[in-house]
Amino acid sequence: MRTNNIVTKMRAGQIAYGCNLSFPSSTLVELAGRAGFDFVTFDSEHGPFTPDVLDDLCRFADMAGLTPMARVPNIESSTILRFLDRGIMGITGPHIVNGERAQQLADACRYVPRGKRSFGSGRGAYFGDFESGPEYMAHTNDNILVMAQLEDVEVLDNIDDILSVDGIDLYASGAQDIAQSMGLPGQPNHARVKQFEAQIADAVHAVGKKMADEVMSSARAANLFLDGARAFLEAHKR
Repeated sequence: MRTNNIVTKMRAGQIAYGCNLSFPSSTLVELAGRAGFDFVTFDSEHGPFTPDVLDDLCRFADMAGLTPMARVPNIESSTILRFLDRGIMGITGPHIVNGERAQQLADACRYVPRGKRSFGSGRGAYFGDFESGPEYMAHTNDNILVMAQLEDVEVLDNIDDILSVDGIDLYASGAQDIAQSMGLPGQPNHARVKQFEAQIADAVHAVGKKMADEVMSSARAANLFLDGARAFLEAHKR
């Protein structure tokens, strides 16, 4: 059964490296594997990722030795289930503003007794082809990574409730949406945004947990191309 490269590296105290795609591309998934990345993330909150496309992208990720991750468009259990049943092994839930939403996210991602995920037999569950259901479910629970994105100013009022929820492995920021929620649109580097992020990180560390960027680092595929292309053009201008 598949293991999560990020979880494996976390347990070893190492950083995992990945490539973030905001658009579908099986070729880039294959290239990310050849380049030596550990995981690939599909930004399905903003990108055009349909279930059938995700099925193929997860298949390519498996063949390339990558752990497929996704930011989901919402945290409804039916939405998250469709991602997990494709073979996604890590879920980032956006706009987790209180303990109730954190619990909803955690419950949707893992099987009983650690969650409430429905049991299906799609490719994410090896099409039902495993010797032991309990062994499969326990292994899968151990290899699913659940991340809560804290990107709204009201998070500060509910941070204790959010952090008390079991089943959230890592926490992520979201400076652009934080800025908007503060009435500072388009100012992700504003001092108030930085202060918010620092307060959240301090609260996370105080309960012995970690921010996502402390254990995993990812590059946007679009920026890898744009930065490389611009560097090439600059070096060859006459």
